[in-house]
Amino acid sequence: MDKIEVRGARTHNLKNINLVIPRDKLIVVTGLSGSGKSSLAFDTLYAEGQRRYVESLSAYARQFLSLMEKPDVDHIEGLSPAISIEQKSTSHNPRSTVGTITEIHDYLRLLYARVGEPRCPDHDVPLAAPNRQSDGR
Repeated sequence: MDKIEVRGARTHNLKNINLVIPRDKLIVVTGLSGSGKSSLAFDTLYAEGQRRYVESLSAYARQFLSLMEKPDVDHIEGLSPAISIEQKSTSHNPRSTVGTITEIHDYLRLLYARVGEPRCPDHDVPLAAPNRQSDGR
């Protein structure tokens, strides 16, 4: 699927809007104050992505999480699980990323260190750690 399709979004001040959003692209939502930017991004798209993700978990896992309310929308298609970062970030570090703010960076670093396989970027062959015999010492 190469798009997210929203039909009949009426969350908060959205007026039954329909839109198609391309996937795997940087999308910017702009508009005047009160025009529905946050209603679309946070209260519709994020809420539905998070709700669908939590619903897919086991009943045991769901008991520890709060299920978000279903947004007022007729249909959303092509939506993946979503994360959200507060609009007023608590971090004042200019080097912060989505990974560091959500704290997933540390888990990804551990995952790649354990199961990752370094490869030569030019020849796409696995890289092996040098041993004392092969480096001439």
